Amino acid sequence: MHWLNRHRLWVLAGICIVVTSLVLALHFTPNIPFFSNIWRGEQNVEDLLRREGRKTATRPDFVFLGIDQSTLALPPFLPEELENNRALQLMTARPFPWSREVWAILLDRLFAAGARAVVFDIIFQSPHEGDPEFRAALERYRDKVVIGANFDFSNVREQGGVAQNVPPTKSLIPEPQMHDDRVGYVVLFNDLLDGKIRSVRYTMTDMELANLPPNSGEMQYESLSARALEKIGHAADVPRDLKPHIIRFSALTAYQPLPLYQIFDNKFWHANYKDGAFFKDKVVIVGSSAQIQHDVFDTPIGPETPGPVLHLHAIAAAQAHEFLYDTPLKFDFGTIIVAGILAWVLLAVVRRPLICLITLGGIAIVYLGVVRVLYDQWGVLLLVVPTLTAFLVSGLFGLAFEYTLDVMEKLRTRRTLERYVSKNLVKEILDNPDSYYHSLVGVRVPATMLFSDLVGFTTLAEKADPEALVKQLNEYLTRMTAVVFKNAGTLDKFIGDAIMCVWGNVRSFGVAQDAKNAVRTALDMRNELHKLNEGWKAEGRMGLGMGIGINQGEVIVGNIGSQERMDPTVIGDTVNLASRLEALTRQYSVDILIGLTAAELVRD
Repeated sequence: MHWLNRHRLWVLAGICIVVTSLVLALHFTPNIPFFSNIWRGEQNVEDLLRREGRKTATRPDFVFLGIDQSTLALPPFLPEELENNRALQLMTARPFPWSREVWAILLDRLFAAGARAVVFDIIFQSPHEGDPEFRAALERYRDKVVIGANFDFSNVREQGGVAQNVPPTKSLIPEPQMHDDRVGYVVLFNDLLDGKIRSVRYTMTDMELANLPPNSGEMQYESLSARALEKIGHAADVPRDLKPHIIRFSALTAYQPLPLYQIFDNKFWHANYKDGAFFKDKVVIVGSSAQIQHDVFDTPIGPETPGPVLHLHAIAAAQAHEFLYDTPLKFDFGTIIVAGILAWVLLAVVRRPLICLITLGGIAIVYLGVVRVLYDQWGVLLLVVPTLTAFLVSGLFGLAFEYTLDVMEKLRTRRTLERYVSKNLVKEILDNPDSYYHSLVGVRVPATMLFSDLVGFTTLAEKADPEALVKQLNEYLTRMTAVVFKNAGTLDKFIGDAIMCVWGNVRSFGVAQDAKNAVRTALDMRNELHKLNEGWKAEGRMGLGMGIGINQGEVIVGNIGSQERMDPTVIGDTVNLASRLEALTRQYSVDILIGLTAAELVRD
């Protein structure tokens, strides 16, 4: 106990070091089951910032034409609606995938309406009906159109080989298709640990798709979003550093799909799209929005975000330079360590637990505010969960240690005081110090006093062995003290072999009850002394007699003494009379005498 008090700051420092080290180890080992919770917690906080924080502005010139369920099923059309409508005729003639002449007609209609660019989030991998018409349209609008390509990673997963290109068929784009500025890869790379897509690779090379030997000649590929940015005159906004870029997403409700078939249905074309005026200067992406086609991804803004919408988010983020930035690893380590040190400083300086707890919470709230400002203004993802975990857990464990230390110190103080002061007096001093100290200035209260003294002890003391006598006296006083405490009395003092007890000075149970407790104490003292005498006689020692005097009345309670030593006690005639009654027991040859007032209170 003394060691803990002397080395308190070192113990607190040890707590902070252990907690901070654990946080560092657990956060930077996200692959370990269960222990990865801190890392996952950090990811969840960052995703919350993405949902609740500032968004990339939704682009009003971006349109998503979705191949939705209504487009796949198609409503019934009247014969006159199909007449002279080549696109609807082709779409109703066979289920999806339709003749690719449909896409040629779509391009003609959109660009005739003034569309700025059209992007297909579709892989036209194999030759198909209508390829000549679609190829001709791709040539006509080559500066305004982009189609998708992909990579097959099955060899990489199964055999550790190289990812295979899945380009559009050469019946649409001549070889080498991946070099054509109308082709961009659609693949989006998710985080391996939770499967969410948070970043976009606008450009990649063979080296990043598989482990190729150095200097083997890298081929660079561009994503669908990068190609689209080039087509709309924002090639300079494409990040070409071959790194994944964390994007700031637009709102969850941005870029809602419009049913594709409505573009060919003249009544919708006229009513909803103002005969094409709606598409003037628009960037249009075409892709799946039907759940049955499973082109959806888990992102921080939603569990089922359509792939085409993700490409629009990527284009909007690059166009507005809305990227997010993780802090460097060294900085992350530094913030966690500083958090642990700050917790230690706070515990060392602020000794009042409640204020320390409030300060811990206040600093945590301020830190969260800084995190939000940095995210909104500069796109910085400041470490939150590990930092606050190190700070708050260190602080709370430190407070728990301080509390335990305080409890142990109070317990030690209580036990020390109880060796010299009555137990109920110690309890009152420690539990209600203000009210107790106020009473020590001097108050008049009704109380019951008990004096007890051993008969003939002085004569015995002159003849007995000192060590044996002290042992016998201690046995007696121990048993008598236990009786006093059992009956809620205050042990005021020992006067040699005499005992002075009070009821009502520290805590009163009522005048009558206090008197009854005093009388019960006297009776119990008599019984205990009888037991002690039997034991002493069996050991060959002399038995002892006892006289007890009890009186009730008003007394003055206060701190009595000199500047050097004070004694919390009671004074007054009532006290003196109780002492006289104890002395009279020898004259009347009885062991207990009770004053008149006390006798009336306990007569029943």
